[in-house]
Amino acid sequence: MGKKRIVKKGSDTGGAKSAAPSARTAKRKMETGVLNVEATYNNTKVSLCDDKGGVVTWSSAGSLGFAGAKKGTPFAAAKVGELIGERAEQMGVKEVRVVVTGVGAGRESSIRAVASHGIHIASIKDTTPVPHNGPRPPKARRV
Repeated sequence: MGKKRIVKKGSDTGGAKSAAPSARTAKRKMETGVLNVEATYNNTKVSLCDDKGGVVTWSSAGSLGFAGAKKGTPFAAAKVGELIGERAEQMGVKEVRVVVTGVGAGRESSIRAVASHGIHIASIKDTTPVPHNGPRPPKARRV
């Protein structure tokens, strides 16, 4: 049956730290950054990077609890943008350059949500891949 474990009140929990204080304080301080927005039909991912390209913080509609078709909505993208805006505000970010990829519905709403937190948007660049010629067409049907 094994040993029964008795936990006394006020005892240590075995070295487990509480995550709340470290989550509230910003780990890095930076003035400018790059905001990468990937808006697909099914999801919206937003990541905040430093000037060298290293990801500082990120979030997506799926990680916030939206599921299925709701992940691709502008509302979910706005919630992601608000979260990233709050985190950027805590880090002291004043200005970001935005790089948008994809053709999803959350492109604009996520950028607007970040800008609503007082972060200046220096530029918006669209890097959505566009095919020059596309895939090879199928062979002609033989009937």
